[in-house]
Amino acid sequence: MSECKLDHSHDDVRQKYEQQEDYLPKDMVPLFESFFGKEHTQELLNDVFHLLKKYDLSTEDEKEKRNNRLYLVLKNV
Repeated sequence: MSECKLDHSHDDVRQKYEQQEDYLPKDMVPLFESFFGKEHTQELLNDVFHLLKKYDLSTEDEKEKRNNRLYLVLKNV
């Protein structure tokens, strides 16, 4: 994933999540609900946004890498 110079808001991340929700593992849904109930650093918001961006178009290999990173983030916030 390339570096992005834009800062993504909490709402940007939520919208991106809602766009990709059907493609994500179902057990991630409650983790995201918890995530959106808290405040996060700009760096973390940007990271999650880019993990979700074009998730549906990713290869299975890429989805697995993104899932691992998302689980790491979501379970530790």
